[in-house]
Amino acid sequence: MEISAVIPIYNEEGNIPQMYKRMSDVLSQISSEYEIIFVNDYSKDSSLSMIKELAKEDNHVRYISFSRNFGHQVAVSAGLDYSKGKAVAIIDGDLQDPPELIKEMYEKYMEGYKVVYAKRSSRKGVSIFKKIAYKSFYRILDKLTEIKIPLDTGDFRLIDRVIIKHLQEMPERNKFIRGQIAWIGYKQTFVEYDRDPRFSGETGYPFSKLLKLAIDGITGFSSKPLKFASSMGIIVSIFSFLVIIYALISQFVYNSPLRGWTSLIISVSFIGGVQLITIGIIGEYISRMSTDIKKRPLYIVEENTETEEEEK
Repeated sequence: MEISAVIPIYNEEGNIPQMYKRMSDVLSQISSEYEIIFVNDYSKDSSLSMIKELAKEDNHVRYISFSRNFGHQVAVSAGLDYSKGKAVAIIDGDLQDPPELIKEMYEKYMEGYKVVYAKRSSRKGVSIFKKIAYKSFYRILDKLTEIKIPLDTGDFRLIDRVIIKHLQEMPERNKFIRGQIAWIGYKQTFVEYDRDPRFSGETGYPFSKLLKLAIDGITGFSSKPLKFASSMGIIVSIFSFLVIIYALISQFVYNSPLRGWTSLIISVSFIGGVQLITIGIIGEYISRMSTDIKKRPLYIVEENTETEEEEK
């Protein structure tokens, strides 16, 4: 298999026909040995039935369907596990990322690059708030992490089979694939493009999921939040010690003890807030360690192309 395309799907019934057509046109220009893998992340619409029909009509199409919703990053990981191509393209099913760009990415890949990622020059159909949030996230992540994750890039990229092998050796359950690929290294480059608005339907990535992805990226590739918690602990300890000295001097030297509840409430609130923030940061890391230690399956496949063929 020369090239594979992995497409995570969640309620994309309005996008699947167009995605299939455009992806087939692009991949067939690259090689006759290609496959399109749709990963159904427990869609509630008719996405799965549409994918099944495509798989019946075209043997280049394969699919995986989860037993429940496991999330976008896990869906991408599953698609990579099931892929067979020497090169594998990762692209979302909402058509915001143009499949036609894969041809240019493949040309870069043939020059010897193991990873060719797509860098967004602009975002169409996105609110000012989201644009600011995205830009802020990537730059904060860049400052916090020990590795350099390319700015303004998502999971849309073309990777070599060797990258997939390394990804499969990473056991963590809270996936942040773009960070993992950056950590792996090898020769990497990019192509620029303008991101289109969603072709059809509503986004399956609300702000809460974006926030979780951001936390996964920071906790998975940076220890700076823990260092921040330690620093805050030291600062609060110094502050508390100075307050104690001031209170003792006021009481025994100037015979003017501290009065009123205002200063007490301010001190308790400040110290309590810092403690909660610190516990929260540590808790995020412990939670991820606990998830990894349990060693539950990353995902459960309810049905796929192979089981469909066996039933026949």
